[in-house]
Amino acid sequence: MAVALTTLVEETDRYLNAVKIADYCPNGLQVEGRPQVQRIVSGVTASQALLDAAVEARADVVLVHHGYFWKNEDPRVVGIKQRRLKTLLSNDISLLAYHLPLDVHPEVGNNIQLARVLGLTVEGALEPDNPRSVGLVGSLEPPLSPSDFMQRVRSLLGREPLMIEGPDLIKRIAWCTGGAQGYIEQAVAAGVDAYLTGEVSEPTVHIARENGLSFFAAGHHATERYGVQALGEYLAKRFAIEHLFIDCPNPA
Repeated sequence: MAVALTTLVEETDRYLNAVKIADYCPNGLQVEGRPQVQRIVSGVTASQALLDAAVEARADVVLVHHGYFWKNEDPRVVGIKQRRLKTLLSNDISLLAYHLPLDVHPEVGNNIQLARVLGLTVEGALEPDNPRSVGLVGSLEPPLSPSDFMQRVRSLLGREPLMIEGPDLIKRIAWCTGGAQGYIEQAVAAGVDAYLTGEVSEPTVHIARENGLSFFAAGHHATERYGVQALGEYLAKRFAIEHLFIDCPNPA
């Protein structure tokens, strides 16, 4: 089976409500390839390693969370940007990228998918007054000690998280995938026992310690592997086409 690239893009844009979410990059079709799609390769970031793997897998579309053309970046097509674009264009492969729309989606979004992986029950938004809040708040049942929860994260995500230990038990938790350490103050305001994200900054440690909050930095890449997989599977079922997720490990 095959689907027209235009149809695939239209459906993905609609499903993720992409046009209504302001972002730091263009969401949707970033590089246009062949007009018919039979196989999608998905991954977290459109790195050269993923592109090379997609060529090897004979992909028609590469679907990612981190694509190209970010605000304030050098617009020149030189260096790694030239090599990446050349790989896509010379192999007639499309690049489809969704950043914030994939973070916030209530079914295939990074945050809801991470909750399912870690066994977290979603109770609401991290920013209750923001209809497009990126982060979520929920509960952990049964409650776990910070060290036991760290072991769960390590086992399920396959990497060693950084932990700042807070209360004896984690009952309520907030989380936001990727580079969302700046949301820790919203987590404090939400009255949770712990906050989990991908990255850590120097002030994050002090904010956690001084507010009696457990904090976990589980990796930007590691926390954002699941949304793009779920989206790829949705599209594969929707159009009866092939989908292959390729993980290019990244310790960050």
